[in-house]
Amino acid sequence: MLDPTRKKLPRIIAIANQKGGVGKTTTAINLGAALAEAGYHVLLVDLDPQGNASTGLGIDAAARARTTYDLLLEDAPLDQVVRPSGIDGLWIAPATTDLSSADIEMVSNEKRSFLLHDALRQPGIDRYGLDFVLIDCPPSLSLLTVNAMVAAHSVLVPLQSEFFALEGLSQLMLTIREVRRTANAELRLEGVVLTMYDGRNNLSLQVENDARENLGEVVFRTVIPRNVRVSESPSFALPVLEYDTGSKGARAYRALAQELVSRYDVEAK
Repeated sequence: MLDPTRKKLPRIIAIANQKGGVGKTTTAINLGAALAEAGYHVLLVDLDPQGNASTGLGIDAAARARTTYDLLLEDAPLDQVVRPSGIDGLWIAPATTDLSSADIEMVSNEKRSFLLHDALRQPGIDRYGLDFVLIDCPPSLSLLTVNAMVAAHSVLVPLQSEFFALEGLSQLMLTIREVRRTANAELRLEGVVLTMYDGRNNLSLQVENDARENLGEVVFRTVIPRNVRVSESPSFALPVLEYDTGSKGARAYRALAQELVSRYDVEAK
């Protein structure tokens, strides 16, 4: 049971889509950076064995001594895993390819779906004064993704503006529904954010119309444009907000952060 004298937990948001290449990690990094820029304290949990969120924030693989693998499977204290990202107000729990075996290793654990839930509720998390925790999930509906959903308050879904984009959502929604039924009754859909959007392209416009018609208010007003600066920034190990602060991509992620914050009573530091 949580200590009633402890401060309120940060808002925990899983960023998930079982389809790869939709801008999931890019959204995790840049939404986290935009929230930190606005004065919020944010932890980015890299739960993808590819470790792209860690690399994208400049955490060299050789420097990832303790990782989310240790957090889940070795009961490592949170403060031994979490490290500064180099951006004020943004911390990261990094990942390495060690995490690729986690699904198999967790199967025999009777608490296998609750390992991240319990890790993010350690008293040690209080020292960071976090407002938000963003979990970058792997591009699959694996046990790692289920752990993220059990740990989270909500799920944010990046949706690429391309043909068949909506069709992949059905299985994700079923997984959210199942987690809500069996393990986390409070879990809800935070929203769907359209990524790689090109307003000059009829297909992007059609995907947006279909998404808003079928999902309504669930779709964020903010769309993330297809922007070369967003694509370039990971190769410099920087969020686009640091790489090119005035770019269309940077402005879009700031708008997304403000739209997200407007839903909650959270004051910047």
